[in-house]
Amino acid sequence: MGEQQKQQKNQNQEPDLNQLLKVRREKLTELQTAGRDPFQITKYDVTVHSADVKECYAQWEGKKVSVAGRMMSKRVMGKASFCNIQDLKGNIQCYVARDDLGEDSYKAFKKMDIGDIIGVEGIVFTTKMGEISIHVNTMTLLSKSLQILPEKYHGLTNTDMRYRQRYTDLIMNEDVKKTFVMRSKIISSIRRYLDDLGFLEVETPMLVSNAGGAAARPFETHYNALDEDVKLRISLELYLKRLIVGGMERVYEIGRVFRNEGLDTRHNPEFTLMELYQAYTDYNGMMDLTENMFRHVAQEVCGTTCVPYAEAMIDLGKPFERLTMIDAIKKYSGIDFDEIRTTEEAKKLADEKEVHYEARHERGDIINLFFEEFVEEHLIQPTFIMDHPVEVSPLTKRKPDKPELVERFELFIYGREMCNAYSELNDPIDQRERFKAQEAALAAGDEEANTTDEDFLNALEIGMPPTGGIGYGIDRLVMLLTNSPAIRDVLLFPTMKSLEK
Repeated sequence: MGEQQKQQKNQNQEPDLNQLLKVRREKLTELQTAGRDPFQITKYDVTVHSADVKECYAQWEGKKVSVAGRMMSKRVMGKASFCNIQDLKGNIQCYVARDDLGEDSYKAFKKMDIGDIIGVEGIVFTTKMGEISIHVNTMTLLSKSLQILPEKYHGLTNTDMRYRQRYTDLIMNEDVKKTFVMRSKIISSIRRYLDDLGFLEVETPMLVSNAGGAAARPFETHYNALDEDVKLRISLELYLKRLIVGGMERVYEIGRVFRNEGLDTRHNPEFTLMELYQAYTDYNGMMDLTENMFRHVAQEVCGTTCVPYAEAMIDLGKPFERLTMIDAIKKYSGIDFDEIRTTEEAKKLADEKEVHYEARHERGDIINLFFEEFVEEHLIQPTFIMDHPVEVSPLTKRKPDKPELVERFELFIYGREMCNAYSELNDPIDQRERFKAQEAALAAGDEEANTTDEDFLNALEIGMPPTGGIGYGIDRLVMLLTNSPAIRDVLLFPTMKSLEK
């Protein structure tokens, strides 16, 4: 058989997609002409979800139930057939007999397509094969699917298409739906934990004239009503600290922030950040809160404090290791920056170790670069890295005995930063000098440097109590607790490049 004949044979065997779509629209027109337009139905009374029936079978056996969901399979066998309905919590088999449903309704059932959304009412029973099912008495078409779902057994496997069409991904891949159900539970657990500690959830502006509080490039836009250029926030910090000044002693916010940066497995230009601030405590108090909260959320949502991630088992149950940045560098590289006191010495060492730096960098910047180069990848189990250089921490209180360092920590798990926390700088004079240093860095080419926020400085001059603050990347925490390799796997609608038209 020639190649052209083979191609013709394959084309004859494969159904034409356009024809299949046309048939579905014709079925809809037929229903509408007969006065049975499914899109005219406004409600359906659901009494139970599929998983509830299965998990509490003794409670539901022999009882009438109403279940609604998407038809994922159908087997028509003469006078009796089976179909499977998928709802929020899972799926359940339905037994559909002509004698119970009636001649007309059974014919209507046979014309239904995979992907149609239906409601069924019937009696819960177990088949001879031992499968919990619903013996259907009435069936209602609630919404007609005009598209074709991906092939059942292979599902939707194209990663790019999964992210672009998350709605189809949720239908076809049960694990994806479980991930996002867990995400919701994780955020709810965090809220309950903080609420029980007396924290108040607040909301602060997303459109700001000065996008400060982090080292990141902002997105810029224009406010027509005010005829002013504004930025999308990169952090929640400066407004939450204003609330501490105002006497709201414990506050937190969970919200979107926006950073004009690249996309990779751990970064998305818009992501969910939680920041909290507590008056009259310091970064040690923030470490205790963080360790206890991570342990609590894992236990409540996952049922255990030992969670698998990639090839590792992360133990959130035992005390988290605590290391200063300088000690961590010494532990993993043998280099002791306590013996390297000047920027010139630090740059010479960086040249020897082939650690890239910029001309404007000082000793503290280079310490941070050495940490990133030699330490981060080793921090698999939960580890607090404390006492960062002042050069990379413009909003943090200095250590009284070592003013070149600040009272700051980052939590690392599986080599990834999970949160960033400070004993907050409340000295307005020192803060102004830090802003000046940031302005100089900005002028020298650092596009992520902060700019001076005069209103925030005014708030500090009013007076802010000693305060501990922390920021958590919610998406990375969800990645950890759901064993997801990429941030896009835990964002319902991740940022994607537009398809060419």
